[in-house]
Amino acid sequence: MAAAGVVHTRCRMRDDGGVTEQVNKAEQVYTLLENMITFQELAPGEAVSEAGLMARTGFGRTPVREALQRLARERMVEIHPHRGVFVAAVSVEAHFRLLELRRGLEEMAARFATYRAQTRQKERMLALAAELDAFEGADVRQFATLLKRSHSLIVEATQNEYLELAMTPLQSLSRRFWFAHLPDVAEDLRTAARLHGDLLRAIGHGDEPAAVAAALALNDYLTDLTYAALGRPESRT
Repeated sequence: MAAAGVVHTRCRMRDDGGVTEQVNKAEQVYTLLENMITFQELAPGEAVSEAGLMARTGFGRTPVREALQRLARERMVEIHPHRGVFVAAVSVEAHFRLLELRRGLEEMAARFATYRAQTRQKERMLALAAELDAFEGADVRQFATLLKRSHSLIVEATQNEYLELAMTPLQSLSRRFWFAHLPDVAEDLRTAARLHGDLLRAIGHGDEPAAVAAALALNDYLTDLTYAALGRPESRT
């Protein structure tokens, strides 16, 4: 039985007519838990249990365990033998190290995507850039969905699964830090919308110099925000 508000998506029928199980439960649990961590429904340092997360998500032990293992690999949680599972802390110092790596990878992704993106992918990028241009308000969860779509579109367009594996956890951790340290939510959402829109448009138009410049401008913005966070107490979303 699913918890209230949790919808378990079901697969389509296979070509041979057989009925599949519910689609990728571990992926669904991962998405739910990542959002809970990003928006501090599960706070940094908080101890969590499989049983507790089963109750909160409405899923069974196996997909919850698989999701936790993935989150541990991506440094969103820490699993300590004989002690339990804890939500990882948010560290300014760690985010600086993350941005060092993300800067080079994102520049590489911008170059690859500019040349390798298929026509349909470029059309989707330009459409998403228009959505970002039109975004208004301070709905962080709505904006998080747009961010994930932007990140996914670009890494998929690189046509390099290893780059995708490297970038995806960095972007997840960076989103978590960013949402926890926004000095002016509405203003920073507008800034992020503009920066991501610039990057998507440049790739969509096949303009490599503009795409690289946009990727670096985005990293500069995140670096400035991280420096600013040094002078502020930890905030909650």
